[in-house]
Amino acid sequence: MFENKTVKELIFLIKNREISIKELNKYYLEKINNINPKLNAIVSLKDENEILDEAEKKDEQKDKSSMLFGLPIAIKDLSDVSGLPTTYGYKGTKNYLPKKNSLFVDRLINKGVIIIGKTNTAELGVGGHTINRLFGPTSNVYDLSKSAAGSSGGASSAVAAGMLPFADGTDQMGSCRGPAAFANIYGFRPTPGLIPADRSGHDKKLPILTTPGCFGRTPDDMSYFLDTVVGKHKNDPLSFNVEGKFYDCELNDNEFSKTKICWLSDMDNRYELENGIEDMCNKKLKELEKNNLSIVSPDIKINVDYLWESWICLRSKSIYNDTLAMNIKNIDDMTEQAIWEYKKGSKIKDDDIDIAMKQKLDCFNQVGKLFDKFDFLALPSAQIFPFDKKIQYPSELNNKKLDTYHRWLEIFIMSSLLELPTVSIPIGFNKNGSPMGIQIIGKKGDDLKVFSFAKKYEEVFNYSKTKPRF
Repeated sequence: MFENKTVKELIFLIKNREISIKELNKYYLEKINNINPKLNAIVSLKDENEILDEAEKKDEQKDKSSMLFGLPIAIKDLSDVSGLPTTYGYKGTKNYLPKKNSLFVDRLINKGVIIIGKTNTAELGVGGHTINRLFGPTSNVYDLSKSAAGSSGGASSAVAAGMLPFADGTDQMGSCRGPAAFANIYGFRPTPGLIPADRSGHDKKLPILTTPGCFGRTPDDMSYFLDTVVGKHKNDPLSFNVEGKFYDCELNDNEFSKTKICWLSDMDNRYELENGIEDMCNKKLKELEKNNLSIVSPDIKINVDYLWESWICLRSKSIYNDTLAMNIKNIDDMTEQAIWEYKKGSKIKDDDIDIAMKQKLDCFNQVGKLFDKFDFLALPSAQIFPFDKKIQYPSELNNKKLDTYHRWLEIFIMSSLLELPTVSIPIGFNKNGSPMGIQIIGKKGDDLKVFSFAKKYEEVFNYSKTKPRF
């Protein structure tokens, strides 16, 4: 009865009392029990009776006007839910019980969403692969031996497998975009502040690199989540309101056909792409051109060196600060990646940050000139196809040794550094059955415009019809 139902359809059925909330949650729990042992996407789950009791109580309530009332979600294990441990996938914090919810979690609960558990993450949130020593790796939904990307791979796999109707994520270095591409679904990194977050401990010298985001089999599925959690919040000075709703934003055929996209490809051979990725992207771009969209490579260049240098400085300092705030007792017990960031961050001085911020501004201005000519910028959603889930990170790409643990994630940093709303759209599979995506990048604050494009894209190409088999 619930198989292949969209979020919109589920909302309608609940409001019209054609299904019970208890029935719906029981369906998702059964899916989790059957599929999750293969994927390891959901790492903690509330007691089933507790979940169903909450669902039954919601069935008894007369007012079911909230859009997501009664729908289940599992929260990424980097965000706080009171009563559930926030482990960060790290043994040293496996027993940490937060006293309050993350801001967006509060909004979900206040609107009647049922929090059923937590989704898997990269250890301490560091790295583009969902693997940790506490729970182990999350598997790719199309090849169980491969990575789901990260750090929100648990969330993306759960959505792609139909264990959740939608899911939250967090994105710093592609953590909502890479996992979406690896799962053949949509992943959205909004402008920081669209979804409020507690930034009380944030170093004001540093930009905001991380933001909550979300996943859905369709943009429409994500839209109801977004309309529930977005908007200004007193505890987040960066938060802002949007003029419009994600669930009803749209591009008509004429607007879609007039869209101008700046295709950045591999940034003039600066980004190493695994063989086959660029060909897949070009094929999809040609299909878009058949719909009269304009796809153009830019004349204006972006300083890739500035992007990278600014990024590794500001990211390392941010992770160093986050590590101190988490009060980790044994730094040497962290992963190789986290130790690398911590040590690098500990050496960064105010002068280094000043230089990085100037580089950031120069890149922002360069990108701004592109937005004077184009509606969106576009890049591949990953530099590599899904890889062996047992490894910590790819150390080589196209037989070339990578100089850092995260060089294979370089394609994500422009959006993150410059605070640009970005959606990863699926583009299909290579000859080996591995999925891939394209990043559609908008101007800072143009979240609705980016989202409108993704919705029209799904309407035209129907990628949600392709699902993994279990």
